[in-house]
Amino acid sequence: MVYFHTPKISFVLIYQEKIQQLKGPIFVFGASGFIGANLFKDIFKVRQDVYALTHDATKAWRLKLLDVPFENIVHCDILSNNSVESTFEQYKPRTIFNLAAYGAYSKQKNINLTYETNVIGTVNILENCTEETAYIHAGSSSEYGFNCSAPKETDPVKPNSHYAVSKVSAAYLIEFYAKVHQRKALNLRLYSIYGAWEEPDRLIPRLIEEARKGSYPPLVSPDISRDFVYADDCVEAFLDAALNVNDSISGKSYNIATGQKTTMRELVDTSRQTFGQTDTPVWGSMPNRGWDLAEWYGDPTEAQKDLGWRARTSLSEGLRLTKEWQEAHHYEEQLLPAFANPKLNPVITAIIACYKDAQAIPFMYDRLVKTFNEMKVRYEIIFVNDASPDNQDEVINAICQRDSNVIGITHSRNFGSQSAFLSGMEISTGDAVVLMDGDLQDPPEVIPHFYAKWSNGFDVVYGVRVQREMKPHIHFFYKAFYKIFQNLSYIPIPRDAGDFSMIDRKVVKELVALPETEQFLRGLRAWVGFKQTGVDYVRPERMFGVSTNNWRKNIWWAKKAIFSFSFAPLELMSYVGFVLTACSILGIFYQIYAKYFIDPGTPQGITTLIVLITFFGGLTLLGISFLGEYISKIFEETKKRPKFIRTKIQKGEKTFRTSDEIMTLVKQRKK
Repeated sequence: MVYFHTPKISFVLIYQEKIQQLKGPIFVFGASGFIGANLFKDIFKVRQDVYALTHDATKAWRLKLLDVPFENIVHCDILSNNSVESTFEQYKPRTIFNLAAYGAYSKQKNINLTYETNVIGTVNILENCTEETAYIHAGSSSEYGFNCSAPKETDPVKPNSHYAVSKVSAAYLIEFYAKVHQRKALNLRLYSIYGAWEEPDRLIPRLIEEARKGSYPPLVSPDISRDFVYADDCVEAFLDAALNVNDSISGKSYNIATGQKTTMRELVDTSRQTFGQTDTPVWGSMPNRGWDLAEWYGDPTEAQKDLGWRARTSLSEGLRLTKEWQEAHHYEEQLLPAFANPKLNPVITAIIACYKDAQAIPFMYDRLVKTFNEMKVRYEIIFVNDASPDNQDEVINAICQRDSNVIGITHSRNFGSQSAFLSGMEISTGDAVVLMDGDLQDPPEVIPHFYAKWSNGFDVVYGVRVQREMKPHIHFFYKAFYKIFQNLSYIPIPRDAGDFSMIDRKVVKELVALPETEQFLRGLRAWVGFKQTGVDYVRPERMFGVSTNNWRKNIWWAKKAIFSFSFAPLELMSYVGFVLTACSILGIFYQIYAKYFIDPGTPQGITTLIVLITFFGGLTLLGISFLGEYISKIFEETKKRPKFIRTKIQKGEKTFRTSDEIMTLVKQRKK
């Protein structure tokens, strides 16, 4: 293989000129990944109209360490055509690099997500491109599968994994859109790319990390081969493809390879020569992967002919550059911890308990999506239809059809908001959940304030209603109840804090696991502990319809709260019993004393008797009623009835109706 050694300054100028020639705005899908981060980084050095589109929390550590400006990171879920369409409408990109993929690594085992990301995601992006958009797709050398010995692009593909099948499907999609819909699109079949920002647990980063210590990582068979391409050369291939795509080559696939077969033995020998290692490697200390092959390298002839691209960096030079990069970026102190504990771009699940909220739900959805997109976080929205008598079910289903991130749950009857929240929490997958009522009295715009506190380490962030937009006397009674409840409860419960809150995943798991049937979440939320704080907000009036709350229901809520988290009524009756018993004894002594020592004619009237009987009888009934409340709770708990019954779950366009389907989905999401 012949490598070109262009003078460095001249090459940098040519490289920058290529970036300047790209049509903007520029989208880099999968910018949180290894190659995407390198591509975005290099373009962003030259121009500012490039956007990092990401939907993968496990790799967003790169964007954090690269200190990418907030405004250049765009949340977009390629599995949702609605999300892709709205993003395209807002930014109107003219050059698109799609490096979003799933399933390439052995730890990525979700087969459905492999096809959804690599096929459906590709369709959604291509559907929103125009005839003037340059679309460059990151394919894979694994598309050739068993036909892996220097195949030409015209040779048959023989995929040997689900990932390979999905990438082959994407390649055919690109050809279809190019020929039928006149899209300017190319597929780059990438071989073994390595270099800066690669996952630390991959072969080359581990090899360099250990080489710096004078040792070797676990190694597979020495006869396994690869075709190693340095990351900078790969980035240039994407630039060349975007600048050279035209009608005559649109839809084609190109091999991005050096054309040089390198076995693991040759790789280690090159490392030993480059870094002066003297230790002997131990072969077979790591098992071969299922798709590792002995003849895996590519033929880059077509890429050279049509795109003017060829690899510039030798393996020895690439290893040396990777070592220098690790040392310059404080690899052990910064890169490894960031990879092990990524914090950027988590998933937030909003759970909305809905009853007679059909009019409010579309507004709730729009405001939630707008809020999450501005926060640049991934989202999941779960609407729980608690057997509402209006057309709420149809409204939720319509939103699910448009957005695959939305889930609709339907209950068999009205179980109440607490059960609705638990129903959503059980199938939620977010790093944190937000509990909200469906009437828009819990403003979505408060969520960023919750998120800021949660990001700073708080496990529970609850909304504190500093003011309610309601009549003054009703507001007074609410304030009085929370003050009394706080004083009576045997655990500290925040005052004026309702269900509206953001709860970390580990706390959600504890709440869902609690066995009690009748649950008062705002009390249980305090009972489980963890690090908690509040955020003040003004609770607005109901936007649509009439509140389902009334005096009777409010009293029921107050009883539920007090009898669930306070023994004060029982204690009070004990104290009153002692006092009245003492008073009765004193009264008897006084009556005797008065009759014999003060006035023999002391009255012994029936009025006194009636009053005492009525008083003690009422007191006895009150005590029994208190005791009955606690006994009724024991009775409910011993029956062990389910907290809710689901009749349907709608996820995107899929509907789960039977109990087996629903149970299977719940189990999958719990994992």
